[in-house]
Amino acid sequence: MCGILCLYNKQRNVLEDCGKFNQMLHLLEHRGPDDSRTYFDSHVLLGHCRLSIIDLKGGKQPFEYTYQGKIYRIIFNGEIYNMNELKKHLIDLGFHFSSQSDSEVLLVCFIAYREKCLNMLDGIFSFVIYYDDQIFACRDHLGVKPLYYYLKENDLIIASEIKAILMYLGKCVVDKTGIKELLGLGPSLSPGKTLYKDISSLRPAHYLFYDGNDCIIDRFNSYGLHIERYWKLKSEKHTDSFGTTCQKVKFLLNDAITRQLVSDVPLCTFLSGGLDSSIITALSSQYVNNISTYSIDYLDQEKYFKPYDYQLTRDSDYIDEMIERYHSHHNNVVLSQKNLIIFLKQSMIARDAPGMADIDSSFLLFCKEIKRHHKVVLSGECADEIFGGYPWFYKKELYSLDTFPWIRDIDQRLDLLNENIKKLNIKDYVQNQYYQTLQEIDYLDQSFYDTNKRKMIYLNIEWFMQTLLTRSDSQSMYNAVELRVPFASKDLIEYMYNVPWSYMYKDQQEKSVLRDAFKDFLPKDIYNRKKNPYPKTHSPFFLTYIKRLLLETLNDKNNILYQL
Repeated sequence: MCGILCLYNKQRNVLEDCGKFNQMLHLLEHRGPDDSRTYFDSHVLLGHCRLSIIDLKGGKQPFEYTYQGKIYRIIFNGEIYNMNELKKHLIDLGFHFSSQSDSEVLLVCFIAYREKCLNMLDGIFSFVIYYDDQIFACRDHLGVKPLYYYLKENDLIIASEIKAILMYLGKCVVDKTGIKELLGLGPSLSPGKTLYKDISSLRPAHYLFYDGNDCIIDRFNSYGLHIERYWKLKSEKHTDSFGTTCQKVKFLLNDAITRQLVSDVPLCTFLSGGLDSSIITALSSQYVNNISTYSIDYLDQEKYFKPYDYQLTRDSDYIDEMIERYHSHHNNVVLSQKNLIIFLKQSMIARDAPGMADIDSSFLLFCKEIKRHHKVVLSGECADEIFGGYPWFYKKELYSLDTFPWIRDIDQRLDLLNENIKKLNIKDYVQNQYYQTLQEIDYLDQSFYDTNKRKMIYLNIEWFMQTLLTRSDSQSMYNAVELRVPFASKDLIEYMYNVPWSYMYKDQQEKSVLRDAFKDFLPKDIYNRKKNPYPKTHSPFFLTYIKRLLLETLNDKNNILYQL
C-alpha cells in the first residue's frame, strides 16, 4: 500500500510548483514510510510513498516502462492479487519484465489493453498512468482504495488523501452542499462527493481520462475531463440449489483468501469471535501455520458490559474457542477510554473529515498496535453488506422505509441545528440522493423479497460499505498497515447479488448461505452466533468525558460547531 500524488497541467510549466508538491507528498508519508520518490517534467509532477509488501527491493515508483518507443509511467496504490496469471499471459504476448512487482504487471496490462484491462484485474487499487502527455487514473471495483481529484484552470490534482489537495489550495471551503452532506448524510458521503468545494472522490469502478486541453468548469460539469464506469452489478437469474450455492461461496471466498495471503512480509488476521473474522482466520490458517490474530477490547469492559439489541455477548469466549481450534498466535489489544478520547482528533485528521468518532479512534489505536509486528492484516469487513447481516435486510420496519435505513434520526439531527442551517432543506437533499441511487440499480422482475434484497445490497455497497472502507483505509494507512478485505471480492459479490432472499435467510437465520458454507470450519457457538458490531467501550467514563468536551466546545462562540 502506498500514497500517490499527481499534479498535471498541459497549459503551463508545473516545475514551478515542485517545492509545494514535495510538501504535499510529505503529508502522505504515513501511507508509505519505506520509500519516497518523484518524477518531474514540465507538465506533470508524480509522487509516490511506498509501503513495501511485495518485491521489497524492486518495484520502486514512479515505475517506468518503454514500449514501441513510448514511455509510460505509473504511480500505484494497492495490490493486484492475480498478478502471476496476468504476467504469464503478458509474457505469452511478447512483453518482458524487469521486476517481480505488481506495479509493472499493471502498467504492462494497461499498455496491452488500455481501459479494457480493468476488468481483468483482481485486486484493490487506485493508480495514475502518465503517457503521451495525458493522464489516466482509476479506482478498484469496490472502492477499497481511495482516490481524490481536483480540476480547475487546467490544474488536475490527484491524491490518495484530501489533505494533500487542501495544502495545494491553501484553504478549506465547505459550501452548502458540503454542509448537507455532513449534517444530513454523515458519516456517509454521496458517491463521488467529498465535504469540500471543488474536491471530488473518483467513484469505485470508474476511470478518469484527461488530455490536458482547456477545461471549462460550471456548477454541474467539468468539460474536458472524461469519467466512465467500467463495472456494475447486473441482475441475472440464479439457478443453483442452496447446496450448490454454498459450495460456490466456499470456493469463491477460499480463492480470494489464498490470493490475498501473498506477501513478502508477515501478515495476520483480525479475530473478534464473530462469524466473518472467524471464517477468514479459519481459512487463512489452512495455509499459514500458527497465524497471528488480533482482537480489541477496552479497560473494565467486563465490569460495565450490558447486553443490548445489537450486542448480546462479549467476544472473549468465542475468540478462545477459535484459538484452541486453530492454534493462532493471539494478541488481545486493550484500549483505555482516555486514549480513545486523546486520539479522536488524530483519527479525524487521518480521515480528513468528521467520521465515526470513537469507532475511528479505536481502530487507529488498534492498527497502531498491530504495526509493531505486522504490515498486512486480513479483515472480515464487507461480509454484512454482501450476505445480508444488517437488520435492514430482514426487518420489515427497516427495509420498508423509503429512505436510507441507517439514517433514521434525521429529524433529531435537524432539531439540533440553527435556523439558517434548517433553511438548507437537508431532509430533501438526503431523500434526493437516495432516489438517485435507486435509479442506478439493475432489477429483474422477480419477487418483492429478491428485488428488495438487490436494492439493499446495492445501497450498502455504494453507501454504507464505502463509509466503513474509508474508515478502514484512513486509520490503518495512518499507521502504515495494509488492510485486505477478502469479502470485497468482485466475483463473490457478483454471485451473491443474484442469490435469492430465501437462501440468504434460510430458517429465519441471517447470513445462512455463509454460515452453511463454512459450517465445518467453525465451532458450533460461532456458527450460531448472531451478528455483533465492532466492539465499543461500555465505560460511563467515556460518555461523561465526551459530554464535557462538547460543552466546552459550545462555550466558544467562534467555534464552527457552535455556529452550526
